Amino acid sequence: MSAGYKVAQLDEIEALDDGRVPMRPVRHHLGITAFGVNAFIAARAGDRVINEHAEDQPNDPEELYVVVSGRARFEVGEDTIDAPTGTLVFVPPGPRRTAFAAEDGTTVLAIGATPGRAYEPSGWEIFAPLDPLYRSGDYEGYIERAKPLIEAHPEFPSALYNLACVESLAGLTDDAIEHLRTAIERWPRARELAPTDADFDPVRDDPRFEKLVAS
Repeated sequence: MSAGYKVAQLDEIEALDDGRVPMRPVRHHLGITAFGVNAFIAARAGDRVINEHAEDQPNDPEELYVVVSGRARFEVGEDTIDAPTGTLVFVPPGPRRTAFAAEDGTTVLAIGATPGRAYEPSGWEIFAPLDPLYRSGDYEGYIERAKPLIEAHPEFPSALYNLACVESLAGLTDDAIEHLRTAIERWPRARELAPTDADFDPVRDDPRFEKLVAS
């Protein structure tokens, strides 16, 4: 491929499961750096195919959802949207959104980027398999598995932010403060997110944390 292009079938991209909705890491597989794009999969009708969330933090992205197979039912704010194959649903930052499969084998492609801001890949796809450890409260297990991944992928400083969150919850205050400091130095958005992130509640009154998020 002398022109540098790549071709892939969705079903040949290995699926990742973070304990919520399985997804195929399209951006990571193809090496895309200009925008985020992944495919989310629901094997059965009734399964959630897009996790419920709201892109309501500073510099959060706008998102385009494309139903590439099956049929989905989107919930955006107070509205419900029937979305057969070929439907495009564009959601700007703000409203909560989720989707459920209305047919077996529904796949939704999600594309996102922040208006007016250069896209910075976070590498979250690599760290997604650790999410069940975080949600179950196995903070030691998360930390043990995250550290070697972070060392192997230093190009994704947002992972340091997530590590600091977990260390805060685990009572490892010094480690949390130090990793948050490094995350802010390498990923300035960390300073925007930390003040309202509940994961930092255990260290919120620490003068070092207050200084980091205020400076």
